[in-house]
Amino acid sequence: MTKLKFNQSFAPNHGNSVALSPLLRRVTCNNPSAFTFAGTNTFIVGRGTVAIVDPGPDDDNHLAALLDAVRGESVSHIIVTHSHMDHSPLAAKLKAATGAKTYGANLVAMDSSGAGLDASIDHGFSPDVIVGDGDIIDGGNWQLACVFTPGHLGNHMAYALASTSDNALLVGDHVMAWATTVVAPPDGHMGDYMASLRKLLKRSDDIYYPAHGPEHRKPLSLVRGILAHRKMREEAIYERVKAGDARVPQIVEAIYADVNPALHGAAGLSTLAHLHHLVERGRIVARDNGEFSVR
Repeated sequence: MTKLKFNQSFAPNHGNSVALSPLLRRVTCNNPSAFTFAGTNTFIVGRGTVAIVDPGPDDDNHLAALLDAVRGESVSHIIVTHSHMDHSPLAAKLKAATGAKTYGANLVAMDSSGAGLDASIDHGFSPDVIVGDGDIIDGGNWQLACVFTPGHLGNHMAYALASTSDNALLVGDHVMAWATTVVAPPDGHMGDYMASLRKLLKRSDDIYYPAHGPEHRKPLSLVRGILAHRKMREEAIYERVKAGDARVPQIVEAIYADVNPALHGAAGLSTLAHLHHLVERGRIVARDNGEFSVR
């Protein structure tokens, strides 16, 4: 199995605005967990007239921190990468406080099977402006290009900031420097996720700013590593099914022995996503009793 090298050196500086470049600031919410790492990174794009990307969970302290960070400026856009509970719920209060419209990808039919995780779905979020792949969000002194990256969630959108100081991708939860991304069925889809990774390989972004943890420079090597890791993980899952492991907990126990047991629930979700992908490709079959087997 390919061993990915992750960077967990990250000082969140909760509640404070951290300048990343002339056009980009970060405020990290104090909502750390096994799934959010140090907390959700909210990004402020621009100066004077600004966008707020991924406002975060419904947290009044984080709302106060964001409003303080943009004091004396005008918030023109509230932009969401995807509608998980640690990303979009604060959009409503931020909209009420600023009058800005919300932007995000089209919502699709979703299931709440992720309930209990910080990555559960925010069914109440509905963007004022629906954006699609290739759309440009223009804030006057900044522009964000929409890059549709489904997989982690069906409405996941990344946003590219191209300027004299930045060739950056606000990549949401699609690629993170601190850990692999959870892909949780039914709306999380491993085939889509891997296709979105391949899509990013065709781009030339210099730096990724994920919604959790630190930024990553020269990110294409990381994307290639994650794609290779996912392919090898899927082969390992296939071999466990071939050996007779018919249920997700059996497979997780066998192939995630080196992973913190607190993350085995998340690992089980990604394992299920891989199993579904194997079924879609005709390599294994799903039984009515919830078990899997080779053809």
